[in-house]
Formats: sequence, C-alpha cells, structure tokens
Amino acid sequence: MEGDAEVGALRASEAGEMFQGWLRGMMRGLVVDAQVEEVAGLCGASHERGVAGKYYRAGSAPGQIDWEGRREEIKRPRVRSLKEDGESEEVRLKTYQWAQDKTELKRQILTALACGVSGREQKRLHPTAGAGTSKSAVSRLWIEASQKQVEEFRSRNIKREDWLVLMLDGLALGTGLLAIVAMGIGLDGTKHLLDFELGATENAEVAKALLERLSGRGFRPAEGCRLLCIEDGSKALRSAVQAYWPDAEVQRCLVHKERNLRGYLSKRHWGELAGLMKRLRQAEGKKAGEEALNELAHFLESKNAAALKSLREAGESLITLHKLNVPATLNVNLLSTNAIENPFLNVRRKIGRVTRWRAETDQASRWLAYGLMEAERGFRRISGYAKLPELQAALRRPSEQSKG
Repeated sequence: MEGDAEVGALRASEAGEMFQGWLRGMMRGLVVDAQVEEVAGLCGASHERGVAGKYYRAGSAPGQIDWEGRREEIKRPRVRSLKEDGESEEVRLKTYQWAQDKTELKRQILTALACGVSGREQKRLHPTAGAGTSKSAVSRLWIEASQKQVEEFRSRNIKREDWLVLMLDGLALGTGLLAIVAMGIGLDGTKHLLDFELGATENAEVAKALLERLSGRGFRPAEGCRLLCIEDGSKALRSAVQAYWPDAEVQRCLVHKERNLRGYLSKRHWGELAGLMKRLRQAEGKKAGEEALNELAHFLESKNAAALKSLREAGESLITLHKLNVPATLNVNLLSTNAIENPFLNVRRKIGRVTRWRAETDQASRWLAYGLMEAERGFRRISGYAKLPELQAALRRPSEQSKG
C-alpha cells in the first residue's frame, strides 16, 4: 500500500482487534451451525425421528465454548436417545464436546478444522495426537460449516445491468496481512459487497487477482457508461482498475487524504485543515470543487512542502466526482470509502476487544466472507440515491451522449 493509503487506513492494531472480535462472534455462529448439522444427522428434519426413531430433539440449554482463552455463551441443542427399556438418555453432541475442550492440542485441532484443514491432514499437523485426529464425522461437520461461508460469498450472482460505482479499500487485519474489499453500488442506490482478496500488502498482483475474479463473475459498468471507481489512494488499485476499465473515472478517498495530510501538519493546523476539507466535500460541481482544492493548496503552501506535494500528487483525482457536475447530495457517500470501513467499525462497537490475531492460519478468507455477508444485512441505500440517474447520465461515454 502506498504512503497515502497506509496513513489513511485503519491502524493495523486497531483493525486487528476489530477483526479478531469479529472472528470471535463468527466462531460462536459456526459452533451453533455445526451443532445444528449434527442434530439433523441424528434426528433427521425437524419433528422427525432419526435412525429407527432412536434419537429425538429435546429443546435446548445454555452452553459455553472457549475461544482464544475467552468464554462465549451459546445455546446448545439437546438430543435424547431411547434405550431398550423404554427410558431415554441425553446424547452428548460431539461438536459441542470438541468446542468445549480446553487443552492446547484440541484447541489447535479445532482452529485447524475451522480453517478447513481436512481430517486426514490432522496427523501431519499433530503427529503426537493419536487416534483422535483421524478423519471423522466431527471433522466433516466443521469443514463443511467453514467452507460454506467463502463458497456462498463467491458464488453469489453479481451480474447487473446498472452498476455505476465500484468502491475499493484495503483493510489491515494484522502485521503482514491485508484484505482488499470491493463494493458495488447500483442505480437504485443499493450497496453490495462483491469480493475480497488477501495479501501481505496492497500490491498490483493482489489487486489484479481481485478485479480479474470480479470481471470473471460478470461485474460490468452499466451499458454505455464509464465506471466511477472510489479507491483509498493505492497506485496498485488505480492501475488495476484502469487495466480492466481504461475509461473509468477514479475518485480518491478524501478521508484517507485528510488523514494523510494531518500526518504532515502540526496539530494546531488540524482545525483549519478540517474546515477546508469540509468545504471540499460539500462543494457542488467542477468550478466549486476546483476553487476548494485551490484554497486547500494555498493553505498547505505556507505550512508544509511535503503536505503540498502529497496534495498535488493526488491532483484532480480528489475532485473527480465534482467534475461530473452531479448534485452535492451524492458527495456524502461517493467522496470516500467509508461505506466499506463503517461495517467493520460498527461490529467493533458491539463486540469486545480481542488483542491476538492468529495470522499464521488461513482462517481469514473464510471468516471475512462470513463477516462481510453479516455486515451487508444492515446495509441501506446511499444518501441521495434519488440523484443517481444524474450520475448515470454524467458517466455516459461521449459516443453514447452524441447518440442521445
């Protein structure tokens, strides 16, 4: 990730805590889902008796699991089995037993299973583990439950005829681990998380891999229109976008740029900088945008040469949206990548802080897919969506405009 984007993104420790907190919630959900599958295997569909009517559901009870040294409260389903004498006894669900085990070995096995490691690979990972790590029904349940998340996320149909906006942002998950997340906005103002790619940095290969998959899945701008792409300031993202959509209009995130400029300035100048950036965000149209940008440059010229250089490096990509002469009501959502960062921040407010992120596993892609789908459930249409037809008209290619 280049300098501007690195300063503008969430701090690695902050995002790592936030994402690990998310993982904790998702792990709780996985345990519940795995138990549901095990119960269905024993008892059949709801209200049906299982193998020869031997097993039957018996409600639920409070339970708990241990995840990274923290106890998580869950609701565990109860199953009972009929004995030959007509009495019944409670069945101990294997998935719940594994989730409860606090030994270091079982904790590592559980983590590996949650990451999708197959049962037959367990002996290679844990050569001293003994027979308990052989391929089993428990292993299968955990593998299936975790794999569903990324498969479901990446198999969703993202083909639409009215995509106007592609938003790309890098999220630091921890030291040496970063996710590039893509979100699309259609003509109706709805937001959809499209895909993500993991890498050590926001480099060209990671960016190209993400856009190649998006293109392969059918993501295209509305017919006859250019794409408006909002990105965090990464040269890798910008180059990748232009490789797939050469005529795309690229808007730099103003929030990332403001954070970057603050890094060059004394704190006593932050207030004035904030006021000038606010004016830029509220400006409507090309002329007003250029005036606000020039005023910002004039301010930085007398304060810090490096800050001015950073502003000039971004250039008119900071006012791409202004140059399209669309209503300023669209500025709220289309001048920054906050629409991607906010879901992560909202989850962090609801879930406790966890300070350790296990970056050595491959669980990130599975849990990130699950987390993005969960965040998407709370999405609303962007502010000023009623003005999006005007944006669509402004994005029409010149050849299409002449036809009109």
